[in-house]
Amino acid sequence: MKHRRILGVLLAASSLPALGAEYLPPQDVALRVLAAQPDVRAAVAQAQATAADGRALAVGGYEWEATLIPQRRTLEAAGSYREWEAQLVRRVRLPGKAGLDRDIGRHADIAASLRVDDATHQAARRLAAAWMAWLRSALVADEAQAQQALVVQARDALARRVALGDAARRELDRLDAEAAQARADALAATAEAVSARQTLVTGFPGLPVPDRPPALPDPVGLPGGAAHWRELIVARSHEIGIANQDALRQDRVAARARADRRPDPSIGLRVMEDRGGAERTVGLVVSMPLGFRHRDEVAQREGALALAAQAEADGMRAMIEREARDATLAAEARLAQWQALQASADAQAVATTRTRRAWELGEAPLGEWLLARRDAHAARMAAVRARVDALEAALKVQVDSHALWHDDDEEPDGVPRG
Repeated sequence: MKHRRILGVLLAASSLPALGAEYLPPQDVALRVLAAQPDVRAAVAQAQATAADGRALAVGGYEWEATLIPQRRTLEAAGSYREWEAQLVRRVRLPGKAGLDRDIGRHADIAASLRVDDATHQAARRLAAAWMAWLRSALVADEAQAQQALVVQARDALARRVALGDAARRELDRLDAEAAQARADALAATAEAVSARQTLVTGFPGLPVPDRPPALPDPVGLPGGAAHWRELIVARSHEIGIANQDALRQDRVAARARADRRPDPSIGLRVMEDRGGAERTVGLVVSMPLGFRHRDEVAQREGALALAAQAEADGMRAMIEREARDATLAAEARLAQWQALQASADAQAVATTRTRRAWELGEAPLGEWLLARRDAHAARMAAVRARVDALEAALKVQVDSHALWHDDDEEPDGVPRG
């Protein structure tokens, strides 16, 4: 019933229109870059080691043990004789234990595969954050440069009026100071954009990063509603899948410890030759460990660890559900914030244009236009940042729901197919 409900969520989500991603690295390029990240490569190597551990568990750790004891016996009346003793023994797993060992290896292998996916997911999160940081700083730099050009244009126009005796020199001095400040702001913003781009390039080698940021779409609401995306994030969570597999593995470990209360016997063959071959013996060797208190305590410990692992899995699901709720709520809130700030910036731009015209006509002092320009610039900067913040919040939902920069080879609860 649970899987049918989750499958319904996945099918419903797959029919939702995709959020615009033209300003992002293509899927194939992003996957290639993410696969080359050190933590992803480390997780792949660890998964290979875990797979080898699983095969070793399936085979079992018991091996044949050969013993050879050559010796010489000396008798006063009969002289000396060569004698030897050989033994070949192997411990045998009791019925049911091999199946438990295979289950332990299988759950560990699935968890290791999910850790590869989770490492890729975390790298995708870092890529999204670094990419949007570059876009944000680049757009802020563009806006700062546009403001510098605007002030320089006004300053040059005023300089011509001063030369014609149509404006006071003190106004030109104020605009010179304003232009210098605008230039300083533009230089700082440009340096920050260059730094953000360099961080992106060095952090993700092989990622093609254009010199200029791509055009950004207007942020839009989550298609299908926030509830669909919340359920999709939970259904595809690698963290939940890892915690569940760890709990299942520990449950099998506890069952194996309980099975070990019945110790495994050793069975073998023993061959002896005494008195120079005059006596020969062939026998069956069977040994069984004695003592049960230690095994009982180990079983108790592993059972308690199984309960702890299940509690941790429940806690992980609750945490992912909270994070999914927060991510979708943040996407909605960022969108509303951008809409409000964009409306404010548009209104400020209109007011500033009118104030500048009034100043140019001598109907308003220069200080009034400069104050209006600063307010408009601040509103514009806030709107630019809010635009990128809204896109980034929606991008986080896409990445966390595996709708972007993830392979489509997973079953519900994050378990890989195959």
